[in-house]
Amino acid sequence: MKLSVLAVSVALVVGAAATPALAKQPFSWNNATIYFLMTDRFNNGNPANDHAYGRKDDAAPLRGYMGGDLAGVTAKIREGYFRDLGVDAIWITPPVEQIHAGTDEGTGKSYGFHGYWAKDFTSIDASLGTEADMRELVDTAHANGIRVLLDVVMNHTGPVTSEDPAWPADWVRTGPACTYKDAATTIDCTLVANLPDIRTGSNAAVRLPPALAAKWKAEGRYQREVKEIDDFFKRTGYPRAPRYYLIKWHADWVRKYGFDGFRADTAKHTEARIWKELKQVAGAAHEEWKRANPAKRLGNDKFFMTAEVYNYAIQHGRKFDMGGGQTVDFFENGFDSLINFSMKEDAQKGAEALFSSYSAALNGPLAGYSVLNYVSSHDDGSPFDPLRTRPFEAATKLMLAPGAAQIYYGDETARLLRFDGAEGDAKLRSFMNWDDLAKNAQRAGYRVADVRDHWARLGQFRRAHLAVGAGVHQMIQHSPYVFKRTYDKQGVSDKVVVALGLATDKPASIPVRGVFGDGQTVRDAYSGTSAVVAGGMVQFPAQNAIVLISH
Repeated sequence: MKLSVLAVSVALVVGAAATPALAKQPFSWNNATIYFLMTDRFNNGNPANDHAYGRKDDAAPLRGYMGGDLAGVTAKIREGYFRDLGVDAIWITPPVEQIHAGTDEGTGKSYGFHGYWAKDFTSIDASLGTEADMRELVDTAHANGIRVLLDVVMNHTGPVTSEDPAWPADWVRTGPACTYKDAATTIDCTLVANLPDIRTGSNAAVRLPPALAAKWKAEGRYQREVKEIDDFFKRTGYPRAPRYYLIKWHADWVRKYGFDGFRADTAKHTEARIWKELKQVAGAAHEEWKRANPAKRLGNDKFFMTAEVYNYAIQHGRKFDMGGGQTVDFFENGFDSLINFSMKEDAQKGAEALFSSYSAALNGPLAGYSVLNYVSSHDDGSPFDPLRTRPFEAATKLMLAPGAAQIYYGDETARLLRFDGAEGDAKLRSFMNWDDLAKNAQRAGYRVADVRDHWARLGQFRRAHLAVGAGVHQMIQHSPYVFKRTYDKQGVSDKVVVALGLATDKPASIPVRGVFGDGQTVRDAYSGTSAVVAGGMVQFPAQNAIVLISH
């Protein structure tokens, strides 16, 4: 089954007057819609912080800071942008202070706008804002029913520059380069040149890096930071090894601001056990924050962790092959979910092949866990639809696929992922195309605002129904394609029927027998219209290519 862009566009015009209301169902990370944004590239809320630390506009194309900040994200939360998309959680790139200077990584001069080149894991990068800005972002998200994930790095520091010295040799290694033949050549090595690798496997005590200690002294917080570190090691009994400093520093963000979970960067490039240690410490910090902020907490969820285990696919189940005959179960090492790198290829299949295989995996080998599906991201050079010629199909397959869904900023506005002059992953990281949305820009065969509307209808439906991402999938009819999703766990029940690829020149009769009974009034969340089931069938007045049926 492939969706017709024209058919979906017509459907949007027909159903444009209705916006589905959100149902009150328990939140589950297994059904979450997570909006992943690169903070510097999303929205500029405070131009005054655009050139912090004397950074210049001298980077290679799309490799310098562009002005997005924490205040800009908060503004969009307040506008209802995420709520209207049905978003459950926002994942922000690491906000920690980055190396100050630019460096040439082989693709021209680059800065750490992305957040993965840390200089100081304990402070907010001034280009993104202040501690008050961070607190306001998380508090505002929570007040709007949205959780926030913090991207964390345990694997490496930022590159060495004239302004950013290397950390001591007992903290980091600067070689050899990784060859990815087995666990050792994936972990005890550097990912790329000039990216010092933290010695996460060491239990040897280390002292604070001198440059970091000097920085804290200049900022007037050395004594406080050292006392907190001493208290942490005394309380936990951990050795003063590099990974435990980082665990403490990452957990501090949770204790201070109330982050609901972590997305772990480069997880397979560290020893798997360290993530379970991080989960324990961060989980305790999360509980402490909830106790101290009862009015700000969202439910009583446990601390959540998902991860980038590069090239992990849902088909791998619980075992990831590290090479050399070694496998790792990352789920038993602290993770509730893993990012599913195969979705972008699997989305090329028909919908039934995609949906049924994912449901079988999540209700079989992966039962009790989930995956985070995506069609594009910040560092995947082979996205599903880089030129955005199939944006409706991308939305339908991602948002209706079993598992959690990751919207990468601009998926919903058809932000292009190819730019002349930019090289490598920079192509994926342009500034959010707000102008296209505001002007309802015309593309080949569609308008941008119609694309976003389609994403929003699917997102609202998904957020209202646990069955969509966390339920069991079963096809009802091959043509036109109709399926059901059912969820029945821990006293919570939910069921939906979805029809795709319908003709738009006449009303369609949709089979719902066994899901909804005769005489029952059901609602199509896509058009906002209702109908009564008769003879195991239901027919809605709106002639749409897609129908989303629930009570």
